[in-house]
Amino acid sequence: MREEANQLMWQNEQAENAQPYRFADEADAVPWKVMIVDDDQTIHEITRAVLQDFEFEGKKLNFLHAHTKEEAKQMIRENPDTVVFLLDVVMDGEKAGLEIVRYIRDAAKNHFARIILRTGQPNEAPEEKIIREYDINDYREKTELTAIKLYTVMISALRAYRDIKLIDNSRRGLEQIIESSVALLEIRSVKQLATKVLNQLTTIIGANPCRTRAGSGFVAIRQPAGELYIIAGIGHYVSADGKKVEDCVSRELWSGLETVRQEKRSLFIDDYLIQYFASKHGNESFVYLEGCKDFEDWEKNLVDIFGMNVSIAIDNSLLNTEIEETQKEIMISLGEMSEARSLETGNHVKRVAEYSRLLALRYGLPEEEAGNIYLASAMHDVGKMAITDAILTKPGKLTAAEFEIIKTHSIIGYEIMKNSNRTIMRAAAIIAMQHHEHFNGKGYPYGLKGEEIHLYGRITAIADVFDALGSERTYKAAWPIARIIEYLRAEKGEQFDPHLVDIFLAHLPEFQKIRQEFYDQHTPAM
Repeated sequence: MREEANQLMWQNEQAENAQPYRFADEADAVPWKVMIVDDDQTIHEITRAVLQDFEFEGKKLNFLHAHTKEEAKQMIRENPDTVVFLLDVVMDGEKAGLEIVRYIRDAAKNHFARIILRTGQPNEAPEEKIIREYDINDYREKTELTAIKLYTVMISALRAYRDIKLIDNSRRGLEQIIESSVALLEIRSVKQLATKVLNQLTTIIGANPCRTRAGSGFVAIRQPAGELYIIAGIGHYVSADGKKVEDCVSRELWSGLETVRQEKRSLFIDDYLIQYFASKHGNESFVYLEGCKDFEDWEKNLVDIFGMNVSIAIDNSLLNTEIEETQKEIMISLGEMSEARSLETGNHVKRVAEYSRLLALRYGLPEEEAGNIYLASAMHDVGKMAITDAILTKPGKLTAAEFEIIKTHSIIGYEIMKNSNRTIMRAAAIIAMQHHEHFNGKGYPYGLKGEEIHLYGRITAIADVFDALGSERTYKAAWPIARIIEYLRAEKGEQFDPHLVDIFLAHLPEFQKIRQEFYDQHTPAM
């Protein structure tokens, strides 16, 4: 061993000025971890001396030293990011080095690190057998590892590690793109989509283990002939939702956005990324992300691939939003049409829809389901379109027979919508039929009791009565809020679901705010 070490030292002196592999000079670059596992301290010292000025792609070497099998195993566990092992075959045991190879691959699951076996006793472990049976990358006798050859071996090992990691990073990035693209296309809300885009993009960028996650950023959208608004943001822009981009960014960034818009391509500049998407429907979208310095080509390709999917998803989401808004207008209009014949109902339908959505949210239903209730509850009295004006607009008290006719509107509304396969229409059918059922079983049309009444019906029942009592009608004056609260409390467990009444009263100021927002002449301020 001593002779081999002396030979390496002499070769190092000869090669002192022969160091052609200096690719860059980045003082802050994270060094490559190289673990030397050998029971001869001299081998450690000489290897370190030979490679002390070694650099590959601007990064130096960080040497880790182990002298026994157990010490090596502990160090392997503590340093899973080791990229090259210079491993002695024979240490504390004839096959100690080979056991460590198994440990690196099987126990530590480090399949990317390059393992270079070094032996001073080649006859103890034939080269052919070792290469065939063990997952190593090079096998050298210590006497043949001259200073120049050690440089060459290290360059080859690091280059192979770099290329393998590049392939793996690209694979993981593509998997993330495929997974995220499916998820993006399932999102209907533009804001939720924008937030998801930012999160997924930072994850894809994070596929490079040498890069930290991106920091601040936003997604901005400009619809035809409109302003450019931030839809969702992270970091510095987390509270910029709904604001004009021009009011939130520097002149330099605004100029960058305009450049990207004109050139219609992604821009990687300084420390940030800007992507631009223009849809066939005239929508323009921008994704801006900071913390993207020194992108590698494979990362840019991944970002561009992801961007194409984002463009489709944003366009799809905006179209869904337009469809939903159209659907919303139609359903609200139909609800108002049925109420308009009463001549005095004003914004009753809008208020009931808003009350129902808020109560559903406070009850704990998810945003999407509460949105469905909002639309469905607007149709709660659609069956009134089949009731004659003589009864519907009668200023005085209805006779028993007339009241029986009025009660049929719940069944009529259900029959109009019951055959639809649409989620919102099915919910509307349930609400139309059940919003006059009472929790104590004394309502109509079927006398359902308690939780036999669908939650949607129980929610809309409170919203409808709250607004009706506070509104002026031809047959009654509007009630003051104190009297309405007294009525709701008195009817807990009787007409209304007691738990929903408690929730409603606990959040009463929020419902009063809705009433003020959709105020009309028939709903005096509370």
